[in-house]
Amino acid sequence: MRVNITLECTECKERNYISEKNKRNNPDRIELSKYCPRERRVTVHRETK
Repeated sequence: MRVNITLECTECKERNYISEKNKRNNPDRIELSKYCPRERRVTVHRETK
């Protein structure tokens, strides 16, 4: 049930993080606040395909 996902910064569109999620518990795309090295601050990162 756990799948690998890629997290993309919503501001600079860079794919910075790889994570896992449980599809049964979180069927929708997730959004997390993570540090973006290009922006040099915390931004919202959204799950990509």
